[in-house]
Amino acid sequence: MPAVSSGSPADPAPVPAADAESAVDAGSAGPAAAVDPTAAGDPVSGPRRGRPGYDQQTVLNVAVDVFNRHGYEATSMGILAENLGITKSAIYHHVTSKGDLLRLALDHALDGLEAVLDDPRASSGAADARLEFVLRGTIEVLTERLPFVTLLLRLRGNTEIERSALARRREFDHRVAGLVEAARSEGSVRSDIDPRTTTRLLFGTINSIVEWYKPGGPLPAQKLADNIVTMVFDGLHTRRS
Repeated sequence: MPAVSSGSPADPAPVPAADAESAVDAGSAGPAAAVDPTAAGDPVSGPRRGRPGYDQQTVLNVAVDVFNRHGYEATSMGILAENLGITKSAIYHHVTSKGDLLRLALDHALDGLEAVLDDPRASSGAADARLEFVLRGTIEVLTERLPFVTLLLRLRGNTEIERSALARRREFDHRVAGLVEAARSEGSVRSDIDPRTTTRLLFGTINSIVEWYKPGGPLPAQKLADNIVTMVFDGLHTRRS
């Protein structure tokens, strides 16, 4: 994916133009725009209250939706303000810049994915069982944090924030690929298929979820995970006696 891999050449300085605009806008917001750096952390652990009727989580959710529809670089603070129904200066009561919104969004996606690998069940036991646990956990993160992971998968690496996120994503990919190789070495998955091909196809399948899966639709997340795990480990070919 998020198993979040690009399957493509490595995705991934002065501040890019997109962030420079945010900085200029932030400067125009005046002293009220200052944000306590200890309060702008993980969007799940406790969004900081700002202007009445809004909080950081609300602003972040709308921003991620707009970034996914228009692209991060093409989204100005003015467009964000229009979608939120507030002024640009009001946004700065919640975050310091457009880049800060991007950072919070990507952290939310990556923190969820990394937590799966940090779970003891991902590091103990048979390799195929560990791999299955990671696949199910990754699918759960994708379905629960779909807009955030979608944003992660569409990064181009044009800003330092994006490049940092892509480096974390590649490390996640590398660790999952190690599980595939371990299962192959143990003989619990096929050894006649090139492991790089297996890993890329696996990542491609899981990453595609963000393009077509609809939370709340007829396919529950648990059933989706069951289907993907069955395809990965058993294949589609009907076994004959």
